[in-house]
Order: sequence, then C-alpha cells, then structure tokens
Amino acid sequence: MGKATELNAGNFESTVAEGVTVVDFWAPWCGPCRMVGPVIEEIAGEYEGKAKVCKVNTDENQDVAVKFGIRSIPTIMFFKDGEQKDMIIGAASKDAFAEKIDALLG
Repeated sequence: MGKATELNAGNFESTVAEGVTVVDFWAPWCGPCRMVGPVIEEIAGEYEGKAKVCKVNTDENQDVAVKFGIRSIPTIMFFKDGEQKDMIIGAASKDAFAEKIDALLG
C-alpha cells in the first residue's frame, strides 16, 4: 500500500515537477490535520502509480509553507507538471480529494 511522501525544501520542486501531485500542508498539533491524515494515506494507496501523494510538516518546513502562502492548515494543494492547479483549505471528504485528482489525471 502506498504511503504519503514527506516533502521539504530540498525535494519539493523535483517531486511536483512531473505528473499529478497532491501535497498536504499539515502540523502535528492541528486537530483537523489529524482527521485528514488517514484520508491522505488512503488516497496514497489508491492512487499509487497514478499520482504522487505528499505531506509537508509546516512546523519543520516553514520556508515551503511561506513560499506557497499557507495561512491555515490543513491546506491540500494539487499540482500538475509543477504548476499548482487547485487547492482545498480545511478538512474535506475523501470524495472531494479524489474528484480533484481525477480531474487532473483526466
């Protein structure tokens, strides 16, 4: 089963550069982030080989969070070939995430 990849300033750009990538900006102290976490892991398994599913701990990677203007977490961003295409701020359903990924894979 797939597992979400941890991203940081060193590997962010190269990871999102190709294909469809989902990035969950989160922090360990954030209640809604803890609710979204298991959903992100499920999506990582279901989309393995089709889309990359990643996480950025905003406490440990503030530079990445600032670069993307993250003001509230969780924020889930959807990239295609390095370009940000969509985002969801706050907790959302698995279906909402899947809908956005499927649209980019389309």
